Amino acid sequence: MITVQGLTKVYGPTRAVDNLTFTVRPGIVTGFLGPNGAGKSTTMRMILGLDNPTSGVATVNGVPYVQLQDPLRQVGGLLDAKWVHPNRSARSHLRWMAASNGIPARRVDEVLAMVGLSSVAGKRAGQFSLGMSQRLGIAGALLGDPGVLLFDEPVNGLDPEGIVWARNFIRALAAQGRTVLVSSHLLSEMALTADHLVVIGQGRLIADATVDQITSSARRSVRARSPQLQALSDAVQRAGFQTRIEPGPEPVLVVDDAESAPIGEIAAKNSITLHELSSKQASLEEAFMAMTAGSVEYQGGAAAVPAGMPGGMR
Repeated sequence: MITVQGLTKVYGPTRAVDNLTFTVRPGIVTGFLGPNGAGKSTTMRMILGLDNPTSGVATVNGVPYVQLQDPLRQVGGLLDAKWVHPNRSARSHLRWMAASNGIPARRVDEVLAMVGLSSVAGKRAGQFSLGMSQRLGIAGALLGDPGVLLFDEPVNGLDPEGIVWARNFIRALAAQGRTVLVSSHLLSEMALTADHLVVIGQGRLIADATVDQITSSARRSVRARSPQLQALSDAVQRAGFQTRIEPGPEPVLVVDDAESAPIGEIAAKNSITLHELSSKQASLEEAFMAMTAGSVEYQGGAAAVPAGMPGGMR
């Protein structure tokens, strides 16, 4: 188990992590989400003893990381896939790590096989693609067969097959009863990987809940298609709902914060024909964008399409 209690990290005038408290429990995948600059990597570094907190404490199984005996046997971490010395082979790198914690050398080939790198075990790490480096980092995290694992952006650089592999692999690790904390900017992937989410912004906790709880708290919407679309929109607005029409070959009426049943009843009462009436739950991406809107460090403006490019219409 990972416990973060009142964790704060200040760099000069910047409060990177601000009184953060949460728990990562065994047996599930906990996703760690937040905009760029939210403090995710800093928090993970403090959990792993790489940065000292200004105040508060982070513990693994009740003990700060720096007090763990043979830490690789208790905690595995992947924070930077490219930190490996470029002239070391994958096997040599892992053997060095194993020797530092009294881990049998035979374990090196076991974890290389787990992550699909057996055929390139003798290749220099500096020649690895980012995806291969990610796999090597995961192998390093698993070297001591620890019960607690932290992965920071583990699917960066992986191809689609690799992403599916990583998702299933991480979920299998949690199913074995391990404590697994994973950060990622790929929200669609997190929706498929994580069971529970910790969301932070500007170093502060925003949400600590299951994926279903977070998405269900966001707005639902109803989509309707009809040959009498404007009449339907007018009738729905008279009933107190806000509507918008999405243009296209077959325009669609969208009603936010609504359920299908009352919209269908409005259509029936006004003798309006419906070709489609469906309810849509907000995606994790939509829920995340809504809850972190006030915590984004860098806001983009409207995208400009250069003249002559597709969509430029100039």
